[in-house]
Amino acid sequence: MQISDRIKNVTPSQTLAITAKSRDLKAQGVDVIGLGAGEPDFNTPDEIIDKAYESLKAGKTKYTAAAGIPELKNAIINKMEEDHGLTYEPSEVFVGNGAKHVLYNLFQATLNPGDEVLIPVPYWVSYTEQVKLAGGNPVIMPTDESTSFKMTPEIIDRFLTDKTRMLLLNSPSNPSGMVYSREELEALAAYIEEKDLIVVADEIYETLVYDSEHISIASLSSKMKENTFVINGVSKSHAMTGWRIGYCCGNSEVVKAMTDLTSHSTSNPVTPSQWAAIAAYEMDDSFTREYNRTFHERRDAAYDKLMEIPYITCIKPEGAFYLFPNFSECAERCGFDSVDAFVNAVLEEVYVAVVPGSGFGSPDNIRLSYSLSIEDMNEALERIRQFVLQRTEGA
Repeated sequence: MQISDRIKNVTPSQTLAITAKSRDLKAQGVDVIGLGAGEPDFNTPDEIIDKAYESLKAGKTKYTAAAGIPELKNAIINKMEEDHGLTYEPSEVFVGNGAKHVLYNLFQATLNPGDEVLIPVPYWVSYTEQVKLAGGNPVIMPTDESTSFKMTPEIIDRFLTDKTRMLLLNSPSNPSGMVYSREELEALAAYIEEKDLIVVADEIYETLVYDSEHISIASLSSKMKENTFVINGVSKSHAMTGWRIGYCCGNSEVVKAMTDLTSHSTSNPVTPSQWAAIAAYEMDDSFTREYNRTFHERRDAAYDKLMEIPYITCIKPEGAFYLFPNFSECAERCGFDSVDAFVNAVLEEVYVAVVPGSGFGSPDNIRLSYSLSIEDMNEALERIRQFVLQRTEGA
């Protein structure tokens, strides 16, 4: 059976591959600890679940407008005003089936063949593939520990061409956990305004910031607001990964194009999920404050335990729920020719599932999710530590 060329060119998600392999081992009765998950282990708050149930009982199970119900758009508009001082009209808000779907539609609606999208390393695995599926060219900009995994105007300038269409900005970052400061964003904004670039600002982890604050680059000036598409959703902020509600705030013409595409593909976001998302944005902040506190504690505990493993380095992340240590020396001392090989051995021999950084454009690193209990995290990292010690004894 023929497979289209565009799908042949898509690289499978390494995060999903690791998760699948981990589940296979668990099905065989193996005690696997998974550090690959990109979702919180919290359950969705009862208040949100109750709202969804009420909507179902009230018969809200039919089709809705393709880009979301007015009530949810208004809730998002209020949230953006309260949190960032940004004012949007309903025509500037698109609601989709999760932030991944929203990003896909955005690229499909804005890119033509040959258009370039600047993407800094490390990047979320789907950015590059979605750009390619839209006919665009992902242009990878290297960053590493020396730049705290952050891009600067100087880095962008090296890759800017007359084909550059967009710039990807993910803060807090998946996978590095880095958060851009106001000063860093202001420097980027000045450059972006001068070059008149379009920014795709993925802010899905905005509620999980620990040592600083989350600033939306769209809030820095009216020009930046015009040039920015803010991507967000309730998956990470309210433990609603399976509810599949994400959104985009930005140019109304592009939002209309995204809506037109949705009308011929998925149709509307899941109806009861939309009502659940309204409840998420209307509830008080007690859940998100406790949620943040728990992940802050986990971050600190996980980082301290991680640093007991020899031959690694790691910048302490400021947000999200990932550690992104450099394991290149460690893997070499353990006798492996790559970090990917090290990761496979750790899963097969000590039953800890982590995600190799190669999937994020950083082959020297590993992504570790601390979205699980401190006890399980400590056990997983101790297994890796013992694995390293056994491999390097006498070296």
